[in-house]
Amino acid sequence: MVVFRKEDLDLILVPSGLLLMFAYHIFLLYRYLHLPHTTVIGFENNDTKAWIEKIMQDNSKNEIPLKVISSNISAASYLATVSLTLSSLIGTWIASNSSVFKSFLVYGDTSTSTMTLKYISILICFLLAFSCFMHSTRKFVHANYLISMPNSNFPIKYVETPVIRGNEFWSLGLRAIYFALDLMMWFFGPIPMFTSSAVMVLLLWTLDFNSTPLHHYDRAKKNVGNSVGGGSLALASAEYRRG
Repeated sequence: MVVFRKEDLDLILVPSGLLLMFAYHIFLLYRYLHLPHTTVIGFENNDTKAWIEKIMQDNSKNEIPLKVISSNISAASYLATVSLTLSSLIGTWIASNSSVFKSFLVYGDTSTSTMTLKYISILICFLLAFSCFMHSTRKFVHANYLISMPNSNFPIKYVETPVIRGNEFWSLGLRAIYFALDLMMWFFGPIPMFTSSAVMVLLLWTLDFNSTPLHHYDRAKKNVGNSVGGGSLALASAEYRRG
């Protein structure tokens, strides 16, 4: 006769919770790539593209766009620091071999190998978040250079691409933190972990999908890049590939 043990719950509920999270994000990625206007990320990208176009048409080069980009850099740097700090704390926790979550109050597998897997999984998520936020900072810094360039006449796409990529890396970093928060509930057992996965998917569903129609901004009648000379375009292309 097969006896169902409480340790077996981890083999059923934890993969189910992770599968639920991955399935939701794969569906979100599909909507973002094929129907971007139905997602909040695509909706925000539409506003970002319009903002960049208006900024590049303004020859005064005031400090407002630089302050906007700088605020994004500061926020990404702050979250990268938080992710790295949490990674260090988790590493210290692993080294101390803490037994706080090995008590009988946790209904699930509390073996040493499972606890090590929990620590490593969360550590990977925070390190991934740190990497994404650092790449987001790198893209915003590159966009900052392009926007502040005097007498710039390269195509708007050259500024638009790093800003959009910075936003995408920002979103990936937040997703890694969401997964880390979900895995943290695993310390309290597989049942809280699966429950938090379901609740988080429902919460993200209300936050990630957009039903507001896109606002159609007035586009420039003349492309800024049409008047660029051959030497300037080559220089801008080299700068773009390097960034």
